Amino acid sequence: MRISFCCSNTKPEPWLAGFRAALPQVDIEVWAPGAPLADYAVVWSPPQQFLDEQTQLRALFNIGAGVDALLKLRLPAQAQLVRLGDAGMSVQMAEYVCHALIRHFRELDAYEADVAHGKWSYRKPRSRADWPVGIMGLGVLGERVARSVAQFEFPVMGWSRSPRQVDGVRCFAGEAQFSDFLAASKVLVCLLPLTADTQNIMRRETLSQLQPGGYVINVARGAHLVDEDLIALLDEGHLAGAMLDVFREEPLPAGHPFWQHPKITVTPHTSARTLRDETIAQIAGKIEAMQRGEPVSGVVDVKRGY
Repeated sequence: MRISFCCSNTKPEPWLAGFRAALPQVDIEVWAPGAPLADYAVVWSPPQQFLDEQTQLRALFNIGAGVDALLKLRLPAQAQLVRLGDAGMSVQMAEYVCHALIRHFRELDAYEADVAHGKWSYRKPRSRADWPVGIMGLGVLGERVARSVAQFEFPVMGWSRSPRQVDGVRCFAGEAQFSDFLAASKVLVCLLPLTADTQNIMRRETLSQLQPGGYVINVARGAHLVDEDLIALLDEGHLAGAMLDVFREEPLPAGHPFWQHPKITVTPHTSARTLRDETIAQIAGKIEAMQRGEPVSGVVDVKRGY
């Protein structure tokens, strides 16, 4: 059995060593043009040439959470595309979202600004009941985030394309319930996969349905958000702020208004990083299962985009 490793901007040596330890019977090598045909591929932003040449792949395993970039390419018709289920990312995402939420709710950013000017200040405590949190996307990451936020006793809503049930979360589903979900939310967290249906889902029409003084946290993809609509709603006062980890162009270009906007906090796509050891163990386990003819989780429906 042969595995081809084709991951852009990734040091291959630790990955190869990890896979060789997990699957000692496997021949795994870094792909180069004209390389022998492989049975499986471990990929991140592979070139189209790789996909065109590797005509016998049974499966492609993406080492990141999102597969939207891969779906823009011509994939081998016979190969399954398999995404990571968690691999250590869900707890990181929960940490990030809870930090962003609590930082804004407790006005820690305002206290920080006051301290920087030598000012000892006080703000009236807020009630969590007045800060319902809406989570868009209830997959592996979204469900973990929703459960974590609920531990801090905020009201939590969740919205997904198809009906879901999560303990402690008021769930909404489908287009018919989307407006009700938005109207019930003051903080909006985006954890949706990026598809044709979800692109630009956070625009003036939808963000204006949030409760006044709302806050936006985007940890999914930059193309979910219409940048100028967010800025307009912040400047108009309907939204109070935003914490953004993902952007339409990354790195975020110098001069982009997000950098200097006083109500926007920017982080460099670091909300949940791939953890190598956990990822290798998960992919290795799925390869072994496929070799035994068993089904595996995380197979992407290419038509739906997730």
